Amino acid sequence: MIAFPNCKINLGLNILAKKEDGFHDLETVFFPINIYDVLELIPSQENTTQLTTSGISLGEAENNICLKAYYLLKKDYPDLPAIKIHLHKAIPLGAGLGGGSADGVATLQLLNKKFSLNITENQFFDYALKLGSDCPFFLLNKPVFASGRGEILEPLQLSLSGYKTIIINPGIHISTTEAFKNIIPSIPKKRIKEILKQSIDTWKKELVNDFEKSVFKKYPLINKIKNDLYEKGAIYSAMSGSGSTVYGIFKDDWITNYIAPYGYFYKIIKAA
Repeated sequence: MIAFPNCKINLGLNILAKKEDGFHDLETVFFPINIYDVLELIPSQENTTQLTTSGISLGEAENNICLKAYYLLKKDYPDLPAIKIHLHKAIPLGAGLGGGSADGVATLQLLNKKFSLNITENQFFDYALKLGSDCPFFLLNKPVFASGRGEILEPLQLSLSGYKTIIINPGIHISTTEAFKNIIPSIPKKRIKEILKQSIDTWKKELVNDFEKSVFKKYPLINKIKNDLYEKGAIYSAMSGSGSTVYGIFKDDWITNYIAPYGYFYKIIKAA
């Protein structure tokens, strides 16, 4: 069985408070983007579950979220047979795009379908949240306003029809844990929900990602990409999540002559 997990970008991201359990209260909008990994599950002739990969290098396979998803279900479904998982990685890592989270959720969904586990919607949500705070989003996979630690999801009627989005990643891996260390939580004067009700022309001045300040300080190159996109005519540009991906939103008929340096990940996404 094969799945094609897609990624997301964040439209705004405010870190509101740090909780006693170490997690942060935040607000953001998750917006799905049509960039895909490829995930395949096949029966194993051996007694051990294995993961093979291609595409972007993942490092230590035993730490991969797809295996974590398998063993998470194995605890509750001990008769779950061993399988072979192959992941072709095309979504950049440590990039604020949620590609790993999407892979983990897709693994849960494929296992449920292949072995007729009959997992309920609530169970799926609990499993996904155990994998990561943004994982439940990929069960819905449509624009949502996210709050709490990212698991409280409210579907939004939000479209980027008439626009195209340029996605750029310079190959810098940023740890989410590292990014959170330099955050000083605060309540913004205007909340993301209010800003997104306004014209997209107002987003540049008002829609912010709280991670940008500290990430840009450590990695000025990421800030340069954002500025370059504005110089090329972006209506709005921002870093996604904790970085290092930057996106720019352009009018669909705008001629975008941005040329990404060699080695950068670069995609132009047109709204459906």
